[in-house]
Amino acid sequence: MIRSVVRGSGSALPRRVVTNAELAERVDTSDEWIVERTGIRQRYIAEDDETTSSLAIDASRKALEAAGLEAKDIDLIVLATATPDQTFPATATLVQHALGCNGGIAFDVAAVCSGFLYALASADSMLRTGMAKRALVIGSETFSRILDWEDRTTCVLFGDGAGAIVLEVQDVAEDGPGVLASKLHADGAHNELLYVDGGPSTTQTVGKLRMKGREVFRHAVVNLAAVLEETLAEAGFTPDDIDWVVPHQANARILDATARKLGLPAEKVIVTVDRHANTSAASVPLAFDAGVRDGRIKPGDLVMFEAMGGGFTWGASLVRL
Repeated sequence: MIRSVVRGSGSALPRRVVTNAELAERVDTSDEWIVERTGIRQRYIAEDDETTSSLAIDASRKALEAAGLEAKDIDLIVLATATPDQTFPATATLVQHALGCNGGIAFDVAAVCSGFLYALASADSMLRTGMAKRALVIGSETFSRILDWEDRTTCVLFGDGAGAIVLEVQDVAEDGPGVLASKLHADGAHNELLYVDGGPSTTQTVGKLRMKGREVFRHAVVNLAAVLEETLAEAGFTPDDIDWVVPHQANARILDATARKLGLPAEKVIVTVDRHANTSAASVPLAFDAGVRDGRIKPGDLVMFEAMGGGFTWGASLVRL
């Protein structure tokens, strides 16, 4: 069977760590309030010289090293971000040039927190249809640039970072590795629940993030549980077959509620929200790389990626390593 196989992963975080206590010095909040409602204890915030592209480049180089490949081996880059360096060109082309693999395919995907799932599915489709042989799939964000630091209900939730994986098309056995199934969805009716109030076509400004957290939480639990079941059914598995769930790290309560809805034990869920906060499209690959590098996620494991973000967009991918 022709499948897209994960060869390696990498991640990158800004130099600066911002704790809840430090945030409490500038906004009306406290460590206890943040931890109780979100599970977040700290986040990484990009300095002026750290950008979405620079974090993506760092994560990509680590992923290539883990895969035992060089940049010249890559002929496709799909980068998910809601915070590109520029309106255009695509941040993926900046990464491509910095790595030195010019001439292949490079483009960005905008699906906010679900962006990495959309990028993964896009790259998988292009690899399996022969448009490329090896891909870098990246999620990279500098969400701190679009936060309203006067809004304590949102600014405490997000952080910056990047994660990347290398995919390679291979002919494998039916029970072999690779992307087994992906399901993606969107519903534009809920724009007002999670959005940025700016853009070049409307306000000619970048804008700031706005969110109605309670409503987002309610949709997230329902949508994520449904798409996980849909993806498992497509691949012919049950929740009991999953070795690891690597979810979007939005909120510890969402992670817990989704796992309970599917009957999954908490110890099968990779959790990094306490360290990274919500890094939007970077969230899933950051958590995946953490699980790989600390030895929990191993070759042969059945791993479920899932995420939901503004739009709304949501999706899941089942991958055997």
